[in-house]
Amino acid sequence: MDEVTFKSDTVLSDVHLYTPNQRHLMVRLNSAGQPVFLSHFKLAWSQDSQIDSGTEGGDYRDVPTEETLAGTGSPGSPPGSSCSSEGFPLQASTDATGQEGAGTQLDEDGDLDVVRRPRAASDSEPAWCPRDKVHPMILTQEEDDILGDETQENSTYDIIRIEHTMATPLDDVGKQVWRGALFLADYILFQWDLFQGRTVLELGAGTGFTSIIAATVAQTVYCTDVGADLLAMCQRNIALNSHLTASGGNVVKVRELDWLKDSLCTDPEVPFSWSEEDISDLYNHTTIVLAAEVFYDDDLTDALFKTLFRLAHKLKNACTAILSVEKRLNFTLSHLDVTCEAYDHFHSSLHRLEKHRDGQLRFTVEPVEPSFPQYLVYERIRQLELWKIFMEPVT
Repeated sequence: MDEVTFKSDTVLSDVHLYTPNQRHLMVRLNSAGQPVFLSHFKLAWSQDSQIDSGTEGGDYRDVPTEETLAGTGSPGSPPGSSCSSEGFPLQASTDATGQEGAGTQLDEDGDLDVVRRPRAASDSEPAWCPRDKVHPMILTQEEDDILGDETQENSTYDIIRIEHTMATPLDDVGKQVWRGALFLADYILFQWDLFQGRTVLELGAGTGFTSIIAATVAQTVYCTDVGADLLAMCQRNIALNSHLTASGGNVVKVRELDWLKDSLCTDPEVPFSWSEEDISDLYNHTTIVLAAEVFYDDDLTDALFKTLFRLAHKLKNACTAILSVEKRLNFTLSHLDVTCEAYDHFHSSLHRLEKHRDGQLRFTVEPVEPSFPQYLVYERIRQLELWKIFMEPVT
């Protein structure tokens, strides 16, 4: 098998599809028979800067490296970067390039003859632009040494290793890495002080990517989702990246949290169930709740907001929820137009929550300005959004 085969009923994340020159090592098949791949995500910061930020008050936000961010179009991109803020080549956004004043040209049959922009000399070796689609190749197990050698060239503190799938049915999209998780991870790395020493709960953690980033600074992170196979993948990814959290004594706990159930599973016979100690710690110390790219289905969106509302009434402290969402545009036959139905439902849910009054809690919603630096390589499109929900007792 030389190439990954994608069926018509599967969903593929743009993170995996539009990563140029990326080799994916298939490490195993999961219990559903899906190929599981191992990918390396490079962080654009140095461990020395991280330590300075955490112990001596250094500015963590000024440490992106040119090698990783060059050409990504992120706020930290160096001058002369070849990509715009949406990740598209700047050269492609200019109309002219030698074509100004050219009249309409027709071929011999009278059809419009489109004149292509001539390739500039610099196009022969373009900088990294994330819209270059590639077909991921599966490496044999023996070729893992290649990836291992490349990893050794960088500090282990600069690499996040994630096991994931690459094409799944809609029910299993949590097994892939999505842009919203990387977007939220960037915000965590930027707002270092906000997470320092905190207890954090992530809802719908998927592969656990965002929880791993949060655990580099938070004291305790509860990485939650549903499904034994998915939670086992989370546990595996946390073990693969233990070097990022163990040095600070930070803890990541993988637990089952089903949004469709009113209570947490405490049955010790069930994998990833909650102990009484876990539940006490969760309710007494959690001050931040995270959710990334989980708003693609209206029923699940409703379930998440109900879970968030229920948790807010059980938490001892005021809490801030930080939600990442991608505004996906789809043409629907029912509207005969391009719509964002899942996003619109998410937005309506935010407004309903903010208007809710029960005399106990006050919910305040505000968007997060997406101007923070980019520490991970992905296409930061303008449809990515972050929202904060402040959940505070009514005084």
